[in-house]
Amino acid sequence: MRFIIFLFIALIGVIAYLASLNQADLIIFLTKQTSFQIPIVALMLFSMAFGGLLVIAGVGIREIKNVFIQWKVASRQKREARTLDIYTSALNALLAKRLTEAAQLFDQVLEMEPNHVQSLWRLGNLKRLEKNFVEAIRLHRKARTLDDRNLEVLLALAKDLEEAQRPEEAIQVLVDVLKTDAMNLMALTWIRDLYIRLNRWEEAHQSQERIMKMPLADEEANRERMLYLGIKYELGQFYLSKGMRDQARKYFKGTIRLDRNFLPGYIGLGEASIQEGKLGHAAELWQKAYHLTSNVILLHRLEDLFLEMGEPEQIIQIYQDAVSKNPSDRILRFYLGKLYYRLEMLDDAFEVLSGIDVSEERFPDLYKLMGNLYLRQGDLRAAVEEFKKALNLKKRVVVPYYCPVCDYHTLHWTGRCPRCGQWNTFEASPIVVSRPQEKQPLKVKL
Repeated sequence: MRFIIFLFIALIGVIAYLASLNQADLIIFLTKQTSFQIPIVALMLFSMAFGGLLVIAGVGIREIKNVFIQWKVASRQKREARTLDIYTSALNALLAKRLTEAAQLFDQVLEMEPNHVQSLWRLGNLKRLEKNFVEAIRLHRKARTLDDRNLEVLLALAKDLEEAQRPEEAIQVLVDVLKTDAMNLMALTWIRDLYIRLNRWEEAHQSQERIMKMPLADEEANRERMLYLGIKYELGQFYLSKGMRDQARKYFKGTIRLDRNFLPGYIGLGEASIQEGKLGHAAELWQKAYHLTSNVILLHRLEDLFLEMGEPEQIIQIYQDAVSKNPSDRILRFYLGKLYYRLEMLDDAFEVLSGIDVSEERFPDLYKLMGNLYLRQGDLRAAVEEFKKALNLKKRVVVPYYCPVCDYHTLHWTGRCPRCGQWNTFEASPIVVSRPQEKQPLKVKL
């Protein structure tokens, strides 16, 4: 600024010197008829003054602009510092589980900075904890419009929608997450679980295939593999219910290729043959499956199937062969005796059942059958004793199917436990399961 003033004074001096040498006037025409005379020195002085004013005005405007910008920056920095202080206090309250205080502080932050994404995200989470899903969704959707690639916000919005019982919308948000991060395991497993909940088995199968291709720890890989088997089975059941038996067989066989002991796969294949009226083929398939797995549940299926076919001698022979190979297996002997009783072969039933050693475990269903057999023979005293044993149930009775994972008991076999949701867990045993702690399920090894 000083340099400009000095230069201005110097120019005045030069012009004054030139004016002393040039005394003439200059005629200036405004129109063809209008003109006026002005000394050359005056014109030079006027021009210089006008130029100086322009320079001073430009410098002044620039300085005013700089002052305004500095004021705005200072105000913004002050507001940001204040916002940061309140946000930090809100985080401290949140960590200390003072949720109401935290929510109030996050509200203050948003009053000062409505587009503060982190406060929108955290306050939305607090609203979800309060079951205020409408407000949680609103906050998280606003945060998403401000930062549509923020995975924390997207996952929080998916959680809001899921808990608000809007799973279809939650799935769409998770699809958007996978567009941003295709290898996001959390989003993949989450969307898979939602598909399972909605019985959308085709989409669940596709998601699970993607999960199986990802690097997983051994324990996690085994867990996902078992879930993959279950989804394949359910997809087979879906196609079977639609009458698409070839498609159903494809998935049932897929489960068996992955795990030769996966019982639901064998049963599904047999049911596909039964649906076609090929009962003999189903019986042959289940017999082969029993020889491979030794799972007594297949004998139950064969028992019903052969009786429906009017061929009881076939299932009797299968049971007898199984018992001859495992003479110490009390479970097989019990079910053979139970079959005899069902077929009114009372003498054979008594012979088999009375020979079962029950010295170590309670066997209430055996006692019931023996009581009924004694009644048929007219031995009321013996029948009463057997029924007393059956009624002395201090422990859990397991007849005929139970899930050792969650201790669920049922009279009907299914490929998936209704309580814990796991596949291929049902076992069959008429022996009472001794459980030292009631809350912890115990798996019985036969």
